[in-house]
Amino acid sequence: MTWVYDPLPIGAPALGARDERRWVAVWLWVLAGLVFLMVIVGGATRLTESGLSITQWKPLTGIIPPLSAADWQAEFDNYRRIPQYSAVFPNMDLAGFKFIFFFEWSHRLLGRLIGLATALPLVFFWIRGALTPTLKLKLMGVFALGGLQGFVGWWMVKSGLADRIEVAPERLAIHLLLASALFVALVWLASAQGRAEKRPAPRGLRMTAIIFVIAVLVQIGLGALVAGLRAGRAYNTWPLIEGRFIPPLDQLALLSPPWRNFFDNLLTVQFQHRMAAYAVLAFALAQAAAAWRMMGPGRDALRASALAVLVAAQASIGVVVLLLAVPLWAGLLHQAFAMLVLGLAVVNAQALYGRHARP
Repeated sequence: MTWVYDPLPIGAPALGARDERRWVAVWLWVLAGLVFLMVIVGGATRLTESGLSITQWKPLTGIIPPLSAADWQAEFDNYRRIPQYSAVFPNMDLAGFKFIFFFEWSHRLLGRLIGLATALPLVFFWIRGALTPTLKLKLMGVFALGGLQGFVGWWMVKSGLADRIEVAPERLAIHLLLASALFVALVWLASAQGRAEKRPAPRGLRMTAIIFVIAVLVQIGLGALVAGLRAGRAYNTWPLIEGRFIPPLDQLALLSPPWRNFFDNLLTVQFQHRMAAYAVLAFALAQAAAAWRMMGPGRDALRASALAVLVAAQASIGVVVLLLAVPLWAGLLHQAFAMLVLGLAVVNAQALYGRHARP
């Protein structure tokens, strides 16, 4: 089997072009790693109930944490004015506040660092002529998506500052899905800078790989709803829920209007996340079998098989998280594996689709 680098697109710089392309790939992989870390830190922020500890949005000055006792007390006083303080942490002292504050502050700081790590190298590679016109447009889209993610993050936080003791689950899901979309874009572009096999892949296998990425994104969104409602701490048995594999319909459709059950009913939210997990696992196994049948032994089949194994591991971790009622370490491991599944799914899709795309 022969592996070669893709021909360089028309208009790419001739001198040192392959080296430039490798460095662009490194940069994109680093950005993808930072977004991965951002998602994990965000998960820790959610699980420690730290997300509402900073009640103001200061894009520039917010990079500096409180430095004096008076500044810390002012931040603490702001937090004590929101409903979460009296409902969740009524006995919290200043030391406890500092603990949750630094989780949220670290999350926001990492977002700012990702912005700089995107903008500065983008300018550098742009000036050097290392980017094709098409890649420039895509990277500008990535940068805009990152900026939108920051606005959505504050929109999410605002939902929990009045009349609630947590952020709105649907806004949390949107926030996580935007981060996941950013991760998908970066992994796709990074993978596209590498080498690709000349051997064509069947159209059906290519489409299946793209649909699988979408399925994983849907499951991540459903998981965000579970996290937002703390539904993972309810119904902690498996494979049955309250003694049944499928709960009674009247309990799944308890709320009115019916659509609210998909977002606000703890039982329905956890049940749909479970069922989607089974579907994604079956999808991954079927995709691996199809890759072996259509492509035979080789990297495509091995990659699809590795993806199926990773999905199975993620499902197993999900069961452990549920049975243990979501301890911090297990919840973060579950979130990390979700992003690993998504990343490998994107690499798989790009490897199959990218060799057919026009340069």
